[in-house]
Amino acid sequence: MARKSAKRAAAEPLEDSVPSASPASKKVRLQQVPDDDLPPPPPPPPEDHTNGRTTSINTPDIDGADKQLHDQLEDADAPVDEEDEDERSRVLRQKEAPEGYQDLYLDSITRSALDFDFLRQCSITLSNQNVYACLVCGKYFSGRGVKTPAYFHALEIGHHVYINMETKKVYVLPEGYEVKSKSLDDIKFVVDPQFTPSEVKALDKERQPAWDLAGRKYYPGFVGLNNIKANDYVNVVAQALAHVAPLRNFMMLEDLSSRPQLPQQFSVLVRKLWNPKAFKNHVSPHEMMQEVALRSNKKYLLTSQADPIEFLSWFLNNLHLTLGGSKTKPHSSLIQNIFQGSLRIESQSITARADAGDRLRFEDAAIKSQTSPFMILTLDLPPAPLFQDDRETNIIPQVPLTTVLQKYNGITAQERLNTRLRYRLLHPLPPYLIMHVKRFLPNKFLQSQRNPTIVTFNPRSLDVSPFVEPNPEYAPPGGEILYDLVANITYEGVKVRDDSVEGEAERKVWKVQVREGKEGSWWEMQDLFVERVEQEFLGSKESYVMVWERRKMQGKGKGGAG
Repeated sequence: MARKSAKRAAAEPLEDSVPSASPASKKVRLQQVPDDDLPPPPPPPPEDHTNGRTTSINTPDIDGADKQLHDQLEDADAPVDEEDEDERSRVLRQKEAPEGYQDLYLDSITRSALDFDFLRQCSITLSNQNVYACLVCGKYFSGRGVKTPAYFHALEIGHHVYINMETKKVYVLPEGYEVKSKSLDDIKFVVDPQFTPSEVKALDKERQPAWDLAGRKYYPGFVGLNNIKANDYVNVVAQALAHVAPLRNFMMLEDLSSRPQLPQQFSVLVRKLWNPKAFKNHVSPHEMMQEVALRSNKKYLLTSQADPIEFLSWFLNNLHLTLGGSKTKPHSSLIQNIFQGSLRIESQSITARADAGDRLRFEDAAIKSQTSPFMILTLDLPPAPLFQDDRETNIIPQVPLTTVLQKYNGITAQERLNTRLRYRLLHPLPPYLIMHVKRFLPNKFLQSQRNPTIVTFNPRSLDVSPFVEPNPEYAPPGGEILYDLVANITYEGVKVRDDSVEGEAERKVWKVQVREGKEGSWWEMQDLFVERVEQEFLGSKESYVMVWERRKMQGKGKGGAG
């Protein structure tokens, strides 16, 4: 179809209707030429230091070029040529700050808005590569080059100071130069606290208070952990392990950059718990919980409760493997060197014989004996009473810890299905003993039923020699083998209203009590709540997991106390 032309007036000459020039053609985007075929960029023009400001002679104003480039990037219908963009980028990017402007923008840093405990990923792209934190608003962005989220954040919002979360280098954007100022050392320390061996050695000797940015007093190592939703079962385990001295010192001093993420994240958490220069008086385990959820195939999450002893067992086994431990060889990692011991298990099948006078009597000919390693000792509680006393009040029974430990004296028999068992601890004993008081048992309705029996104990000088097979190589016969309590995880049931048929439900509350120093006082922590507790009241709560430290005694055989 022929193109329809505009009508010509009758009185207009034919020559006047012809246009004098062709219309302007649309801008054509040329094909990109490889970088190898491009001529080298011209040298930068000389700089003129006039009135204390560094400007380029015969070049357009930087602010004007910045605004023009930003306007073109926002306009999708006005494409920008690659050559023009590269040229303007060279004008904007600088290798170092202009003379006299090294501290420019540092006054815009807002330390109270900084929180480096969250997952290190870009808030725009969700990428965890080359993550930078804005030191003005605290948000995370990836990259600092042109067209990166951090670059556009600097242009659009006007926040110019960023820190690399890996290298801890500070840059000013969009200029791109690095800031080397001693005033930023406190921020770099909070991002990744680092300690010297002398500082770690002094942690248990002298306790000095510290103050956060808000002026709140706290003691390093005894700070709260944020309960994001339902991760209190992780908080109590992390607090307890952070006070096991050999494990704590290893996590604070060892370079774990080449290890998997689980020990790396736990190391960062331990160092933040003991940070004497923190910006706030609590820590969030968000990064470690993300790694735990990933490695456990979402078995342990932030959003759902779990059993602390199950998580502790899983966590120690995974730390053992990620630190180079073997699945079959004992004492092949630091974790096993600290917590692993061995015990002898004797078993015998239960048979119904008419000539058997005592059904529970062990017959030497039928005993099977084996040695098994352990990292957690399970303690069985006696059955709770079913009835009330004369005053019609509920009875909360009590039992001494030494009575519950009779399970490992090698004499008392335990029944399991059609087998009777006897246990006996063997030398060498581990430096730290983890004891689990078994409170929850499934009933016939397949629900967990709690035993409220209180286990009483003295946190000092627990003698475990009656439960250990004598061995003169490690300890003289009749000698004491003493342990002192380091951490005690307790359970508390809180009644809450429930819309179900029962009308009431019990919410599990986990707390941890940790010792301050060798002869110090005790602290009780429940998420963000931290307070001192008297030693006499430690045994008045329902203990669930206890960590005991072996006392070193000179001249008592091989390895001190065994």
